[in-house]
Amino acid sequence: MDIFFASLLPLAVVVIMFSLGLGLTPNDFRRIIERPRAFCLGAVNQIILLPLIAYGIIMIFGFTAETAVGIMILAACPGGAVSNIVTRLARWDVALSVTLTASFSLTCVLTIPFILDFAVFRFMGSATPDFDIAATAITAFLYTALPIALGLSLRSLAPEVTAALAPLMFKIAMVLFFGVIAGAILSNWQIVADNFASLGLGLLTLIGAVSVAGYVVSRGLKTTSCEAKTIAIETGVQNGALALAIAGVLGTGGAAFNAYSVPAALYGVVWLGSALPAFLLLSRGK
Repeated sequence: MDIFFASLLPLAVVVIMFSLGLGLTPNDFRRIIERPRAFCLGAVNQIILLPLIAYGIIMIFGFTAETAVGIMILAACPGGAVSNIVTRLARWDVALSVTLTASFSLTCVLTIPFILDFAVFRFMGSATPDFDIAATAITAFLYTALPIALGLSLRSLAPEVTAALAPLMFKIAMVLFFGVIAGAILSNWQIVADNFASLGLGLLTLIGAVSVAGYVVSRGLKTTSCEAKTIAIETGVQNGALALAIAGVLGTGGAAFNAYSVPAALYGVVWLGSALPAFLLLSRGK
C-alpha cells in the first residue's frame, strides 16, 4: 500500500478543509440569502455546467476510460481554499468566493458520489471497478464536511484561540496542498510524463472552457463584472488534493496512485502554469 496515499494524502486533505472551516462565520452562509442570484449562478456553474463541459472534452479528446473517470472526479470537486487565495490576490469578491467554496465543499458529499457513479458506469462498462457508492459518500464526508464543521465549531466556541490559530493553519494548508500535488507527481513521475502531452492539452482546454463559460453565463444573467470573475475562478479551480484522495480509493489493493489519479496530479501543474497567471494578469488590467 502506498504510504503517501494511505496516510499523508488523507491527512493533508483533512487539514486543508479544517483550515477552511476555521475561516468561516455564519455570515458566510447568510450571504446565500442576501445574494441569491450570484450564489445560484455559482452553484449552476459548479454543479451542472462544469461536469457537462468536462464530459464534452472527454468526448472530443477520446480519453481512455480510466482517464475519463479521473477527469469527472476532478470536475466534481470544489475549488477549496486555493480559489479564495486567487480571488483575494485578484482583488475581486472575496466574500462571495468564501461563501461558494464553503457551500460546495459541504454539498460535494452528495455530488461527488453521484458524478462518480455516472462516470464509472458510463466509461468503464463491464470493466467497472468494484466500489461502494455509500462508502464514497462517507469518504467525501470525512474529507470535507466533517473537518469543515470541526473548524467552524472551534471558531464559534473559542474565537480567540481560532484568531491566533487560523493564519498558521491556513499557511500549513497551502503548503500541504501544493506538497500533495508535487508529491503525487514526483513519486509517479514516469506515469505522469507519459500522459502529459495528450492529457495536459485536455486539462488546459477544460480549465479555459469552464472559466470562460462561468464568466459569460454569469454576466449574461446580470451579475456584476466582479461577481462574474469570482464565479469564473470558483468554476475554473478544482481541489486537486481532494480529487487525488477520491481517485486513490478506486484502485485495487487499497489507496494508491492509479490511472484514475493521473488527471488530478497533472491538473495542478497545468493550472499553475496557465490559469493562475491568466487570472492575475486580468486583475492587473482591470
